[in-house]
Amino acid sequence: VQLQAFGGGLVQAGGSLTLSCAASGRTSSSVVMGWFRQAPGKEREFVGGISWSSGRAYYVDSVKGRFTISRDSAKNTVTLQMNSLKPEDTAVYYCAASPWYGARRLGEYNYWGQGTLVTVSS
Repeated sequence: VQLQAFGGGLVQAGGSLTLSCAASGRTSSSVVMGWFRQAPGKEREFVGGISWSSGRAYYVDSVKGRFTISRDSAKNTVTLQMNSLKPEDTAVYYCAASPWYGARRLGEYNYWGQGTLVTVSS
């Protein structure tokens, strides 16, 4: 499975940004697509995930109500819509694929995209 994330950039606090992740290859081996982020000097953390089959999404508490994950199964694309962005959302965002439903931990994801930088200015 190959993953390519794109859409990062610079945005002011309170603004919105949309990230996308295109999956190719043996995508049938993955049941969940997840988004992670890594801020400078911090560990990579889970942001949210979505089931390819049901479209049900789940999130870390810090982004609930602000971020929305959706998927387009026909295009093998997952989107992370980020609203009401805060400076603490600044990070490199990664998409990843997992063979496990409800996956939240790094070790549960076996394919990773290259990351895209999101910078939120105050």
